Amino acid sequence: MTYINTLKRIRQHKTNYRKRSAILIGRRPFITTKISSQNISAQTLQPTLTGDVVIASAHSRELIQYGWKGSMNNMPACYLTGLLLGKKSMEKGSANAVLYTGNDAFTTRVAACLKGIVDSGINIPVSKESLPDKDRLSGKHIAQYANLLKDNPEKYNSRFSALIKQGLRPEDYPRHFEEIRIRILDKPSPESKRLNEASNPVKKLSKEELHNGFMSKLKASSKGDNE
Repeated sequence: MTYINTLKRIRQHKTNYRKRSAILIGRRPFITTKISSQNISAQTLQPTLTGDVVIASAHSRELIQYGWKGSMNNMPACYLTGLLLGKKSMEKGSANAVLYTGNDAFTTRVAACLKGIVDSGINIPVSKESLPDKDRLSGKHIAQYANLLKDNPEKYNSRFSALIKQGLRPEDYPRHFEEIRIRILDKPSPESKRLNEASNPVKKLSKEELHNGFMSKLKASSKGDNE
């Protein structure tokens, strides 16, 4: 019996070295997505011979900062997370990338995340036919299902208990999605805001400095009145 020696990461199904070598040869930034049973995370990375350098990253939990009340790992959340990652990447000057799935499958939720990245302005080679339609991305199917269950309050409350607890009616999912999408595009990302504050720090005055400033203004005002 012949033994074939294979690399450990191949045996553990962790790395696809054919795709990995193509990424290194291409020298272009690449995007990875990881979708768990609760959340979504995505990163834009620059491949190097000594390791990958993270350019930008986004997590579905960050959507809460923009007012998101929906699920953290469904298709609308995947799209919004991708949109946020794309915006952060653009702010870092990375406008071109490729999708790297490794050994993971290209699922509809990965496609939804990719659609968000593309809509942010990132140039990624992708077929439009492989991306979900707008109704699925906005959660219209969730709203339609909720309307069907309205006649059965017990089932309705059971299926959408998490949304109702957050103060979001499932019938309003598309409207809520659109509100958050606009906020992400219009509002600076928290990371960008921190960088701006770091480059333009606001000096905090001590109590003594505030007192001296107030007294000098008061003296100047009194002098003007006397004249």
